[in-house]
Amino acid sequence: MAQDKLKPIPKFRDEAEERAFWESHDSTDYVDLSKARRVRFPNLRLSDEKRDAE
Repeated sequence: MAQDKLKPIPKFRDEAEERAFWESHDSTDYVDLSKARRVRFPNLRLSDEKRDAE
C-alpha cells in the first residue's frame, strides 16, 4: 500500500481498547511494513510478575 493511502492510527483510551481494535483491523492498512527495521533488545529479560490491569 502506498504511503499516502495509509490510514492514521487512532488514539486509544487504554490497552484493552487498543487490543480490541487490532483484533478486528488489518495492520497493513495502517503501517508500511516495507519500512520496518530489525531491532534487538539485548537487555530484555523475562518476568514472572503479572501486570495489573489498567
